[in-house]
Amino acid sequence: MSAPIIAASARSITKSFGSGNARIEVLHGIDIDSYESEILMLLGPSGCGKTTLISILAGTLTADSGELSVLGEPLHAMKKSAITRFRARNIGFIFQQFNLIPTISCEENAAVPLLIQGMSLAKALPHARNSLDQVGLGDHMKKRPNQLSGGQQQRVAIARALVHHPRLIICDEPTAALDAENGQRVMDLFRDLMRQPGRCAIVVTHDHRILQYSDRIATMNDGRIVESVPTSQFDFDHHR
Repeated sequence: MSAPIIAASARSITKSFGSGNARIEVLHGIDIDSYESEILMLLGPSGCGKTTLISILAGTLTADSGELSVLGEPLHAMKKSAITRFRARNIGFIFQQFNLIPTISCEENAAVPLLIQGMSLAKALPHARNSLDQVGLGDHMKKRPNQLSGGQQQRVAIARALVHHPRLIICDEPTAALDAENGQRVMDLFRDLMRQPGRCAIVVTHDHRILQYSDRIATMNDGRIVESVPTSQFDFDHHR
């Protein structure tokens, strides 16, 4: 059996905010790997550095020190403009509050990553419609976000995240704004979509109900990785 392929690898990552006496170190020498074809979930209390870490892995925030390789590219050594282009092509984002644009249709929202890459709206919309079909919203493409339920809005956000076929998907509390039933439906759909070879998802969550959808769980506390284990070896009782 061949070894798993690393999608993202962080070594000795540190990050601080503020300066002088007000300087606070948020990440303390983080080492973590995520692999292709897996869903890695980051679990830990509020303020432990989870969102800071995924922001660095996604290239939207720069570490103070350490090395970061994402999809084989050394992000720590790249210029900001190159990171921006890399992120637009290779990374998809799913957020807690959906972050849909309220004044445009669902199909236009789903097309946004392609528009950012410079594709015309006319060429982007067929891709957006196909992505919405994949998440079961083919009949809602012309609606605006406020005409949808919370679960439907999150499915639009998933369609938007996957429309440009990214290899790395970053999720920040994707079920926090949903009730248990809708959260489960969204995660069922997301897990099915993630089975495409070569994809990797890193999911920050407080929602213990969705841990079952992961392949591996990394626990954080006080800016450090406490453990990183396959879900089958995770002590659910200890972390309740």
